[in-house]
Amino acid sequence: MDIVLKIGSNELQHARVCKDHFDELCRAFESEHTLSSDEFLRKFDDGELGDDAYLFDWFAAKRGLNLWQQRFLILSGFSL
Repeated sequence: MDIVLKIGSNELQHARVCKDHFDELCRAFESEHTLSSDEFLRKFDDGELGDDAYLFDWFAAKRGLNLWQQRFLILSGFSL
């Protein structure tokens, strides 16, 4: 059972690092463009922002953040 806990702990740490990485990317975009990533995503999905390359980078960063936040929350609740 110790190996399972160690794997779970490693997965949680990996999820935290990835979540923090994507959060940092989103914060940089937010600071540069004075727009929250949630608002950006809504406008991007509604086609209000165009198709510049940086928009797709921001989109990928926000989607990555959402994915890793969810994974981190799931793993945070992991217990035996």
